[in-house]
Formats: sequence, C-alpha cells, structure tokens
Amino acid sequence: MKTLYLLRHAKSSWSFDDLTDQERPLNDRGRDDAPRMGQALAKRGIKLDALVSSSAVRALSTAVLVARELGFAHEKIVVDPAIYRADADALLAIIRALPDAAESALLVGHNPTITDAANALSPSSFDELPTAAAVCLRFSTDSWEEVARANAEFYFYDSPKNAD
Repeated sequence: MKTLYLLRHAKSSWSFDDLTDQERPLNDRGRDDAPRMGQALAKRGIKLDALVSSSAVRALSTAVLVARELGFAHEKIVVDPAIYRADADALLAIIRALPDAAESALLVGHNPTITDAANALSPSSFDELPTAAAVCLRFSTDSWEEVARANAEFYFYDSPKNAD
C-alpha cells in the first residue's frame, strides 16, 4: 500500500513587484495556514517517509512549515525544480519515480497541476484545490510506478477552512 498526500502551497504574497514568480514568499495567511495544515495532518497520525516540494519559495516554505508540525526533518525534504512548471503528466511521472522504500509521501506543488494530478489519480473529483488544501489517496500497490486511479482509494480532503 502506498499513501500519497498532494498539497497545494499556502497563500503567497503579491506585494513584491521586484520578485520573480518563483521567488514570491508566503503572505501572513499562508504563514498561518501552512502550520495549521501540518497540525491537522499530525492529528490524523500521519508519518511521512518522503516529502517532495517545488523549488518555488512559497511551496518550499509551505513544505518546511508542514514538515515541522509532522516531525519530519526539513533537511530530508527533496526539492524538485521540475514541479514548478510541471503539468499533470509530468507531476505523475515525478510521483511514479518515488522510491518504493517510501510507503507514504507528501508532494507540495502548484495549481492547476496539483488539482489536475488529484483528479487524474483519485476516484473522487475535485474542483480547484484552495491554497494549503491537501488530498490523501491510498493505492493498492507496493510500487509508486503503478499508482493509478484504477488502484486508488480516496482517503480524505482537508483545507485550512475545515482544519480546526
């Protein structure tokens, strides 16, 4: 069994005209929502074997804040620059390349790709995932290479609005 958590980065700031899109930081709400989502995931007893994040500042900041709440060492976060510009197929390839030794993995990325990947893999359907929202899917397989909608089970959806 493989367990995948797909998390859209928390709310980012548009206040810095001199920064590139990839350099945009979290805003105040994002800095509040990311740890809240980490706490909500921790309440579910989640233990991660792998955490992979986009290299964008807002995504990596989200990953670090969530990891802290889950007791996952931030130095173990894998930063994959390909996530930043990935479409759903490229993101699925990244997921399917995860090491099979990892039973559970959290991937932090961007919309629309995170929502598209969730819809490609889940037997459930999702509208646009809001910032800091998480989808959890479980797969009846021992290999990440084999994860697909056909062997997926929707486990939960959570967002900052219902994380209390």
